[in-house]
Amino acid sequence: MSRALEIKKGVYWVGVVDWNMRSFHGHTFSTSRGSSYNAYLIVDEKTALVDTVYAPFTREMLDNIRRIIDPAKIDYIIANHVETDHSGALPELLKVCPKAKVFGTEKCKEGLYKNYYCGMDFQVVKTGDTLSLGKKTLTFIEAPMIHWPDSMFTYCREDELLLPNDAFGQHLAGSSLFNDQADSCELMDEAKKYYANILWPLGTVISRKIDELLKLNLPVSMIAPSHGIIWRKDPLQIVKAYIGWAKQETKPKVIVVYETMWGSTGKMARVISDTLIGRGLEVKLCDVNSCDRTDVFKDMLDAKGFLFGSSTHDNGMLPNLAGFLYLLKGFKAKGRLAGVFGSYGWAGGAVKEIEEFLKSAGIEAAVPSCSAKFVPDEQETAACVKFAGDFADKIK
Repeated sequence: MSRALEIKKGVYWVGVVDWNMRSFHGHTFSTSRGSSYNAYLIVDEKTALVDTVYAPFTREMLDNIRRIIDPAKIDYIIANHVETDHSGALPELLKVCPKAKVFGTEKCKEGLYKNYYCGMDFQVVKTGDTLSLGKKTLTFIEAPMIHWPDSMFTYCREDELLLPNDAFGQHLAGSSLFNDQADSCELMDEAKKYYANILWPLGTVISRKIDELLKLNLPVSMIAPSHGIIWRKDPLQIVKAYIGWAKQETKPKVIVVYETMWGSTGKMARVISDTLIGRGLEVKLCDVNSCDRTDVFKDMLDAKGFLFGSSTHDNGMLPNLAGFLYLLKGFKAKGRLAGVFGSYGWAGGAVKEIEEFLKSAGIEAAVPSCSAKFVPDEQETAACVKFAGDFADKIK
């Protein structure tokens, strides 16, 4: 999408849709539906640009701005976040409007100077500081660790418009910009995936910030994040979703994640999953070698139970499951119940290693583990059924 779109009177989306983006954060996050880099131009007696775009799309952003005004007339640049997908165009932009003053937090100033080594007129702001554009006034709200130390939100009271950068966003490319014009299931699926893979570990911080915003009693009729769709119909629906995710609210749902060498652990996983389904639980079965891990983490976000299985190799778990668990540990999942299963040949080790890893991650083992030697026989298959049944009792 190469155009400018007025989202409020005198407020324009001048960002770029990246239809072909398929990974993010160094390939740690799959983006099968593309994404966008949203920048917002506010035209008043003074003109402000809130955030920029990823550097390769600088020219498209400038072309979009030119549809509204000469970019040289920009007076202020608001940097809500230093990460390069939102600030990458800044050095070229400052060449076009060298007299523009940049606003951001102290940490943002530090990050921008280190990233770009370019001189800029920078104004450090804190929560409650304001910037008058004429009829419109911008208020700044520091939001450290949502999701970087430098992050902040920008709010325009006259338009009841919240510009929260990475909060409340999604990686979703579309021909329209607003939530009432998008597929609501697809939209919430991507919002949940975004939260799970980027913001999950920050739930406590997010809860505090949302409480702070609610206490400010700011009227909000639109939330315009820096990735994906703009929330203009019932915008607080995404805030309510964040409140639940931040509190780590769960439902009777189990995610079974495994890695198998010659198929034995996979057979155990299917028996376990079928038993859980038979007990009335929602279940997702995921082989780490064929499932997209970012989708798995999304599914785990509201699941009460996690089950992990692996064949034994070199007295430990297989490497791709190990990498998956390493990432999961960083999410600091709380209030979940877990169980471990696996197969082995001449010696075990995978089950024990997974148990120790989960303990270090603060995830409770709800039932004794389940193991099978070589291919699970009738007795070991029955043990898998009992293992799953006992786990279902704990979940319910």
